[in-house]
Amino acid sequence: MAEQQKKGQEPDINQLRKVRREKLADLQANGQDPFQITKYDVTAHAAEVKEKFEELEGKHVSLAGRIMQKRVMGKASFCNILDQSGNIQSYVARDSIGEESYKQFKKMDIGDIVGIEGEVFKTKTGEISIHASAVTLLSKSLQILPEKYHGLTNTDMRYRQRYVDLIMNPEARDTFIKRSKIVSAIRRYLDGQGFLEVETPMLVSNAGGAAARPFETHFNALNEDFKLRISLELYLKRLIVGGLERVYEIGRVFRNEGLDTRHNPEFTLMELYQAYTDYNGMMDLTENLYRHVAQEVLGTTQIVYKGIEIDLGKPFERITMVDAVKKYAGVDWNEVETLEQARALADEHHVEYEERHKKGDILSLFFEEFAEEHLIQPTFVMDHPIEISPLTKKKPEDPNYVERFEFFMNGWEMANAYSELNDPIDQRERFRDQEEQLAQGNDEANTTDEDFLNALEIGMPPTGGIGFGIDRMCMLLTGSEAIRDVLLFPTMKTQGAAKNEANNAAQAAPAAEVKEVIDFSKVEIEPLFKDDVDFETFSKSDFRAVKVKDCVAVPKSKKLLQFTLDDGSGEDRTILSGIHAYYEPEELIGKTCIAITNLPPRKMMGIDSCGMLISAVHQEEGEEKLHLLMVDDHIPAGAKLY
Repeated sequence: MAEQQKKGQEPDINQLRKVRREKLADLQANGQDPFQITKYDVTAHAAEVKEKFEELEGKHVSLAGRIMQKRVMGKASFCNILDQSGNIQSYVARDSIGEESYKQFKKMDIGDIVGIEGEVFKTKTGEISIHASAVTLLSKSLQILPEKYHGLTNTDMRYRQRYVDLIMNPEARDTFIKRSKIVSAIRRYLDGQGFLEVETPMLVSNAGGAAARPFETHFNALNEDFKLRISLELYLKRLIVGGLERVYEIGRVFRNEGLDTRHNPEFTLMELYQAYTDYNGMMDLTENLYRHVAQEVLGTTQIVYKGIEIDLGKPFERITMVDAVKKYAGVDWNEVETLEQARALADEHHVEYEERHKKGDILSLFFEEFAEEHLIQPTFVMDHPIEISPLTKKKPEDPNYVERFEFFMNGWEMANAYSELNDPIDQRERFRDQEEQLAQGNDEANTTDEDFLNALEIGMPPTGGIGFGIDRMCMLLTGSEAIRDVLLFPTMKTQGAAKNEANNAAQAAPAAEVKEVIDFSKVEIEPLFKDDVDFETFSKSDFRAVKVKDCVAVPKSKKLLQFTLDDGSGEDRTILSGIHAYYEPEELIGKTCIAITNLPPRKMMGIDSCGMLISAVHQEEGEEKLHLLMVDDHIPAGAKLY
């Protein structure tokens, strides 16, 4: 009975859409088609009116925006409109705009886009408003916005329908306005330092300059396979050869890899190259650039990310990779002389490595395993092993290492810089080693770029170069927890037409129930256990509801996801699960799952996994399917299952 009453109270979304279309048809029939309007003269924005109220009070302005609230009260009404700068209230009275216009205003809907002319004033309650003298319908909204008090909260839907997210969530709009300002501040700083902004090809025959797997495509006109670039490096260095001494590019690069809170297959990279300097010059530039951008966009060099204060005003720490491993892992790599010793240390410290890995590769794995997470404050990690740096100059005093640094904040790699290798003979040898790695199964290894080698033979001056991850920079400076929160349109798995329609309906009315018809006819399930399990044994397993606080792909593993869970204890719980083939990490954050929480920790890829998440598996046409068991979000973290 209660369910029937609930359904009876829910709006019929299709009927609401039908009413809006009927309103549009009436307008068009009466020669008032809003879609025939081609422009509207906007003289002010909401934030400007509020900021300059003393100057604008009593003056006539015109604004345009989307109706977000509307209160009709007989002969006078209030509405609230949203433009890019924010919200502002308008007082709409019949005597001010005319009887016929007032009738039309009352028929307008939440979501309609209107132009409002009138005088700036302050209401008796002290709210800065517009006393409307005219209201013009500029565009009719035929869809239904989400419920106004809760906004658009479904994470997946926010990313797929960013246009609705920007309307309903002011914090999302603020994030992307800040992102634009961050990129503009970067450009202004570099232009002021004498750098030239350039553009280089996205479609390349040889995708080099980074350790990553490229996307591949076919160019019909040339009947030739091309790749989408994974880096900006090799073409920018060609420009240094050509005599352009300071160049930079901000552009999209593409890496055929997984998605998680810090990775998207297409992302924004900035690379810059400066002749006649080295990686020390790049460190100085990085410090100054970060301070400049933070001060200009945020007004401070002190930022707070997830409750942690990060100080960009102090000199950034500088530490070698060897010293970082010694500091955080207690292993002195200066005493490691052979590959066998390196492997023995890796085995002792549960660091996973592959047969192809050399001594320098294992040092890098130690750094990733033990040091990265501790680098919260701005830190330059210098002098990498040569095995992982095919485009970098060797250190003159120790050719096993190169003049390279990675810049870390919040435990994240934020930038990667070199004293660039300009010896064409040495570079050819490095490419040859990369080709061997490719043959051994490293699908992220580079291939030889003959034209780039030809450019180096023409002659490249000593050069410092660096690549900045713009998206991660935006995450830290805007307080965003996931890379998708700073990408207007992140990469998402394509949905079928039916599911897209269901999403539209759910977005329009979160309360409306959308049911998906599931066909189980081709499903095979494992036979039920027939062996008895005594109750005492069963009762020792502690099944609990857990909330997914974070989820990331485990580096070097194609299967494992690492979950950070709230289990109700007040301390984060880490559980690893081999379900990456079925889920991307991003889509699981915020979900409520079920886990066994009293299992002893077990090492997986060197990480303690403390428990087991429960999934349901079945066979479908010979293929294993898996679904992580997710439950109602109203169940609190730590709730025990009986």
